[in-house]
Amino acid sequence: MGPKLPPARFVLKSFMAESGLEPRLLPHLRVTNAVEGKVDFELDITKDHTNRLKILHGGTIASMVDLGGSLAVASKGLFSTGVSTDLNVTYLSGGGKIGDKIQATATCDKSRCQYKTSIDYRLTGNEVGMTLAYTSVVFKNSKGELAARGSHTKYVSKAWQAQSEAFTLPEDADIAAEE
Repeated sequence: MGPKLPPARFVLKSFMAESGLEPRLLPHLRVTNAVEGKVDFELDITKDHTNRLKILHGGTIASMVDLGGSLAVASKGLFSTGVSTDLNVTYLSGGGKIGDKIQATATCDKSRCQYKTSIDYRLTGNEVGMTLAYTSVVFKNSKGELAARGSHTKYVSKAWQAQSEAFTLPEDADIAAEE
């Protein structure tokens, strides 16, 4: 288990409790591993995730790029993961059908600086910038084929300003793996 897995799961639970879209579309999305700047997750494809051809809908993948990028940013120490400025998805092969599993890895790609305190930014080589965080997500279908790749840019300046220090998991947090 990666050291950032509990905080990533905690932030995912917050999305599921507070958001309108994610709990409806992705209630069974599972974070399987997380280290600083990188989060692995997976989803068992159900009818709710498919289009009229009964294959994984591109909108499901786009929503997973959005959420995955946010989780990658969270793994760098932000609880509030900013707002999207752009999102792009390239579909490369079929993502799957009902009963298949899609797996993804989200990475925080930008190397610029790390937030230190509410008034002090410092250059460290970490992947979250002072203003923008650039993330990428790669998807593999059940056959192990590259199914899609996405990029997601997030405005994080105000999110960093709202936190006095990097997010750490509350002692009483329930972060058990989802079934």
